[in-house]
Amino acid sequence: MRVALGLEYEGGAFCGWQTQSNGASIQDAVERAVSVIADAPVRVHCAGRTDAGVHAAVQVVHFDVDVSRPLTAWVRGVNAHLPDSISVRWSREVDTRFHARFSALARHYRYLLLSRDIRPAIGCGRWGWTHWELDLAAMQEAAARLVGQHDFTSFRAAECQAASPVRTLTRAAVLETGPLIAFEFSANAFLHHMVRNMVGALVQIGRGARPPSWIDELLAAKNRSLAAPTFSPDGLYLAGVDYPPEFGLPNQGRVRNETFGGGFL
Repeated sequence: MRVALGLEYEGGAFCGWQTQSNGASIQDAVERAVSVIADAPVRVHCAGRTDAGVHAAVQVVHFDVDVSRPLTAWVRGVNAHLPDSISVRWSREVDTRFHARFSALARHYRYLLLSRDIRPAIGCGRWGWTHWELDLAAMQEAAARLVGQHDFTSFRAAECQAASPVRTLTRAAVLETGPLIAFEFSANAFLHHMVRNMVGALVQIGRGARPPSWIDELLAAKNRSLAAPTFSPDGLYLAGVDYPPEFGLPNQGRVRNETFGGGFL
C-alpha cells in the first residue's frame, strides 16, 4: 500500500527536511510518527527538500507500508505523534506509480518579506525582514526577466548537487499583501538556494543598488560570486506542488493561491 500525505510545517525548530544523524530534521519527525501507526520502520519521500528554517504550507510525501489502516489513521493518528509545528492535512492511497518527487509537474514557493526600519517581533522567523525601503515596480520589472528557461548558475548554491543548472521558471511575481511584500515563484524544479538567491537579488534592485537589467547580466554571467548574498530562510514557504490529475490528490492550487493572512497561515 502506498500512501501520500499533505503536510504543513513551521521549519524554524528543525535543521531542514532531510534526515540527520541527530534526528532533528522534519523527515525524522515524520518517519517516527508514521512508523508508530504502521508498527514498523517507514521511509518517507518528499516532493522537495526544504532548508533549515524554511516552512511549508504544502509538502507532499509518500511511503509504502504492508499494513492496512484507515486513511484517518494517517492523519489524526500520525498528528498525535508529531510535534505541534508539523501537521498532516490529508492522506490518500495512491498507485505505486506515484512518487512525491518524480511525479511532480511543478513546485511553487512564496517568500514573505517585511520592509521597515525596525525588525519584527510578531512574525519573527516566519517573515523575512529588511530595513531598506523597496521599490516595488523595479522588483516587478526585474522578476519578469527571470521567467523562462535559463541557466540559473548565478542563483544556485555552491554545494548544489543538481546535474544541470537549467530550470524553467513559469512565474516570478512581486506583490504587496497587507504589510508584507510577497515574492512568488513557480518552476518545474528549483536548485539549492535558488529562491533565496533570487529574492536577495530582487531586494538589491528594490533598494536601488542595482537596476532591473542586472538580472539579465547575472543570468548571462553564470557566476554565483557576482550575485547577491543568499537571503534569510525565515520568510520562505513551499506553497504548492502540482501533480497529474490521474493520481487524485487534493487541489494543490487552492492552497498555493490562498491569502497568507498578513504572513500567518
